[in-house]
Order: sequence, then structure tokens, then C-alpha cells
Amino acid sequence: MTTTPPVLLRTADELHARVRSGRRAVVMTMGALHEGHATLIRTARDIAGADGEVVVTVFVNPLQFGAGEDLDRYPRTLDADLEVAGRAGADAVFAPSVDEVYPGGEPQVRVSAGRMGERLEGASRPGHFDGMLTVVAKLLHLTRPDLALYGQKDAQQLALIRRMVRDLNFGVEIVGVPTVREEDGLALSSRNRYLSTAERRTALALSQALFAGQDRHAAQEALRARAREVPATRARAEALGALGESRAAADAHAVATSAPGIAAAVRESARLVLDDAARATPPLELDYLALVDPSDFTEIGDEHTGEAVLAVAARVGATRLIDNVHLTFGTLGAAS
Repeated sequence: MTTTPPVLLRTADELHARVRSGRRAVVMTMGALHEGHATLIRTARDIAGADGEVVVTVFVNPLQFGAGEDLDRYPRTLDADLEVAGRAGADAVFAPSVDEVYPGGEPQVRVSAGRMGERLEGASRPGHFDGMLTVVAKLLHLTRPDLALYGQKDAQQLALIRRMVRDLNFGVEIVGVPTVREEDGLALSSRNRYLSTAERRTALALSQALFAGQDRHAAQEALRARAREVPATRARAEALGALGESRAAADAHAVATSAPGIAAAVRESARLVLDDAARATPPLELDYLALVDPSDFTEIGDEHTGEAVLAVAARVGATRLIDNVHLTFGTLGAAS
């Protein structure tokens, strides 16, 4: 199958001069496109439809990099990015210069991420989310989309963009797209290319820890659901006996009522995997493991019901990686 190469645009004026008919969908990237980005672009293509337009932005934003971070070595692969974007269905790639995005130098007025931006990633990377929201706001103004798509792998980033769009009345729809993983479970990231073979083996502990927490969550929710099926009365014991599974059901009830809360159990299961990885060669250096409410990224308690995010960040060698899974508390089952 042949694909039409996307148009490469360097200025906002070039982008604004394009004739628009249907909806414009934008996928913002810092380049080094991989299958995760391609999934975002294909999703944008499906949503925008044949009459719409898909624009991919490629811009390595200096405001998002703190002192000692990898701005200079961040991969810049525009020719390859154009090929990936074209195969995935992009109509245009907007790759502005730093001067185009910040014509007056570093902006004096910036978007503040507030208290949510000071937690987890924000605590580890001070100022990161202010820089991210500032460039997202500028790119939304420069590209003027009807909708913009972001990956759920950067869960805190996605939550902050949604809050900014809502709080500041941006007229754009924000769409979150599930994390894309490699066959071994490692979340796709442009930084994965920095990992040696040994480092990659250790890095798998991030997703393995999340999956362990996810499995523990599902098991605990199933136990509690089973314990609620029959009231804890004499009638309950008789009913269980009639079913021929009194011991199993009674055990389920005992475990569900005596075990630590589900949130604590999820954290414990994930941390055990990460503790093992800390003793590996090379070791995993944990930054944080958190189970948080996605509305504000504060830690949840055992009484929490509804959506939650189990998130992890760690360094393996010189490479820092993040990952997360989404869980639902209070109902049977979990979503990743």
C-alpha cells in the first residue's frame, strides 16, 4: 500500500493557509516517532474521518527539560518521523523552530500547573509541567484544532491538559488513547532506545509491578464481590452448604474481610516486584510508586471508589522511565 507523504510545515502561517473542510485533529509529539505515536495518529485519522485533517506537531520543547536532563541528547529524527506519520495517516507535520514557538525568547508569562503539577512527576522534575502546559497552550493556539490526542502513558500530563482546557475555556476536545506496549510489556517510549540489553531486562520491572498490582486488585475485588453475594447470617451458612461450596465461600469471606484494604494490597504487590528489581544487575532506582485519584493525583485511601491510576517512575542506568495502569475500585474488574 502506498501512502501520500505528509506536507512538512515550518510556520504557523503555512498551517493557517491550508484550506479546512472537516475537523482538524492534532497529535503533539517531540519527534522520534514510534508505534505509540502511530497509534495516536491512526486514532486521530479515524476520528477526523476522510474529510478531516490530521496534523502531527514535532517540537522538542526546551521548557520541559530541567537542569541535567536530556535535552541535548533527545533524539531528533525528522525524516523518519515524516515516514511514520505518513504511513499512519497524517496529512501534515508541523515542525516549527524554537524561534517560531517562542519568538521573543523564553516566555515571561507561562501557564502554571498548580498544586497537581507539584506532585509525582512535578516533584521529581520541578517546573516540568509549567513548561509542558505552556507549550501545549501555544501549540493549541498555533494549530487551532477541533480535537487533540494524547497518550495515557503520560497520565499526569493528560490530566493536567484536560484541567487546563477546562479551567481556561479552550475550545478543543481532548482525547486520551491507551498505552501501547511492546510484546514483553514495556511501554513504548522514545527513551527505550537508550537502554542496553541488561538495562531493558531490569526496566521490565515497571510494567511487571503494575500488572502485579492490577492482578491483586482484580483478585481482591472478586473476593469482596463473592463475600457480598450472601449475607453473613445463619441463612448464609445454610445457603452456602446447599451450594456445596461452604468452605470455599467461607474462606473467600474471611480473606476479604480480614485482609488489608484493596488499595494497600495493590501497592504492596507492586512494590514487591520493584524491590526485587532494586537488587538486579543493573539495579532499578525507584523514584515513586503511587496509587492516585486521576482528578488531582493525590494518594487514595482504602475507602476510595471509582477510577484510580497506579503509577511508577524509575531510573535504569541513565534512563528515566514512567508507566501506569488504570484501575476501578468498588466494582468487579479492572481496566488497563
